[in-house]
Amino acid sequence: MCTRHHRHSIFCILPPYMLRAILANGSTAQKAAANRALGIDTTFRTMRVRLAVAQPVAARRSRRLAMPPSRQRSIHTAGNSETLPGRLVRAEGQGPSGDIAVDEAYDALGYTFDFFLEAYRRNSIDDDGMALDATVHYGEDYNNAFWNGQRMVFGDGDGDLFNRFTASLDVIGHELGHGVTEDEAALVYMQQPGALNESLSDVWGSLAKQWVLKQTADEADWIIGGGLFTAKVQGVGLRSMKAPGTAYDDPVLGKDRQPGHMDDYVDTMQDNGGVHINSGIPNRAFYLAATAIGGNAWERAGRIWYDALRDARVTETTKFADFAAVTVDVAGRLPGAKKAEVKAVAEAWKQVGIPTG
Repeated sequence: MCTRHHRHSIFCILPPYMLRAILANGSTAQKAAANRALGIDTTFRTMRVRLAVAQPVAARRSRRLAMPPSRQRSIHTAGNSETLPGRLVRAEGQGPSGDIAVDEAYDALGYTFDFFLEAYRRNSIDDDGMALDATVHYGEDYNNAFWNGQRMVFGDGDGDLFNRFTASLDVIGHELGHGVTEDEAALVYMQQPGALNESLSDVWGSLAKQWVLKQTADEADWIIGGGLFTAKVQGVGLRSMKAPGTAYDDPVLGKDRQPGHMDDYVDTMQDNGGVHINSGIPNRAFYLAATAIGGNAWERAGRIWYDALRDARVTETTKFADFAAVTVDVAGRLPGAKKAEVKAVAEAWKQVGIPTG
């Protein structure tokens, strides 16, 4: 048996440069909350949970659990401490707890599980029935949410710039999506592979929300993190897949830094080589492909991206151009494939500066 070890990063929805902008521009209270969040995030990144993977990626891609898929959710509360997992509040099958964060997390985990099962016949994050666990009320006014390789963790936000992080379904879909990507391709969380990792999570988060709302590609807002900002913030969300760089422009948070074209690719050592910044490029490619194909984005465009992620050619070090080429090839082999869909995918990548042939 081949045993492979992979060092997991902590996958936070809020990029560190946004928190640093608050440290530079915010009030005393805002700076204190941002400083606490950065301290927590840095601690987790330093610790990095080292998990042993009992099977290589190729083997995990083909396995299936014999038992029928079923939700297995548990929601804990940290009680505003920094202890995980915290106290169990709601388990699978139990009714609402009356704690809005607990119940939002419970519902969103269920929606995300159902989305992957119905859209792609995927049995939870690992396609093997993995239980979905979460902890809410983590830390004191913690401005972030993250997937640590084992569970979702949500802060309550400071109530000044950020609302509670359980309030956004696409954020929860995004974070659980990191688990899917980790299981399938384990994209290295640095530079282009890391930005592709972030982009894929944005795709899953947006598609999960569209699936729940039954929106077509044209009806969707393509915003990640809608509802996270309080009314004080000048912005609509953390990122715009439709128009990277336009999600927010705020005196405290600064301006959305995402590019939407390779001509504007940001070379940086910050943010793990710009993983939250340059993800705007493949994000826009997906938006362009989905809207060109039309209909429900999870059915055709999403299927192409999902099958590409599971393709053996996508590995830990896959870059934008490599992934783009796989999506075009997959589009041509999808059941009921149409030349127009292949053209739409190729043209989408070309429009963001990534030709596919």
